[in-house]
Amino acid sequence: MAHPSSKYADFEALREQAVALRRTGLSRRQIRDRLHIYNNDILNRLLQGEPPPDWTRRPRAKDDLRARARELRLQGWTYDRIQVELGCSKSSISLWVRDLPKPERKKRTREEASAIAKRGWAVTMQLREEERQRTKQAATDSIGEMSDRELFLLGVGLYWAEGAKSKPHLPQERATFINSDPGMIMVYLAWLRLLGVSPDRLRFHVHIHESGDVEGAERFWMELVGGDAAAFGKTSLKQHNLKTNRKNVGQDYRGCLVVRVLQSADLYRRIEGWWSGMVVEARRRTA
Repeated sequence: MAHPSSKYADFEALREQAVALRRTGLSRRQIRDRLHIYNNDILNRLLQGEPPPDWTRRPRAKDDLRARARELRLQGWTYDRIQVELGCSKSSISLWVRDLPKPERKKRTREEASAIAKRGWAVTMQLREEERQRTKQAATDSIGEMSDRELFLLGVGLYWAEGAKSKPHLPQERATFINSDPGMIMVYLAWLRLLGVSPDRLRFHVHIHESGDVEGAERFWMELVGGDAAAFGKTSLKQHNLKTNRKNVGQDYRGCLVVRVLQSADLYRRIEGWWSGMVVEARRRTA
């Protein structure tokens, strides 16, 4: 192999080769390896003025926003105004325009400054919510289809966290589950079906504050579980205490649903055993 210095002796001839390779669509790395040029400064000089092929360009969806942000900054706009106008984060704006001179501050009334700040905060909150929804959706999509064993283990943990448990002072072995989250109820019912618990063994009760929409809550839970009205017992009403500052109010408040499994002593014992087995395995893993 020739010494590197000999390769760079005839610079123009080497440049012709580099340009020709560039115009055939080769990347910098491909040209470097083809011509054995490992000095970036020389490679830059050889390719000076030659645009990279389209396939090596990284798409930048925010290029237009960046250009517009710089234009507005040069017009004297503040970060807050640019954020409201373009709907992008202040951190991005700062990165795009940090090399530009700071505009002269204009005196504004307190009301004007407050209004601009509020609009900027509204944009920030919207961006945060959009990011939250993207993260949530990506996590949702990552779950995919659960196996029977995954659902089984999930149900055991779910019951032991939210279900009724036998206590030394109140020994009772019955599977009773209560929750206000419709999703929790649906997962629990799917788990019971996996265990072979037939629908005729299920009984439901609604627990709700007397100040809530009792009839609406009863309809909601009945439609959710798809149960027969006969499977629903009398609704339990909780007295409304004016001294209690309850947050669970409004149209989405539907109280809680109690799900009882009839003749469930054997099921409860198995749940207790399953959970004990999971604890043993957890201890083994942390030992």
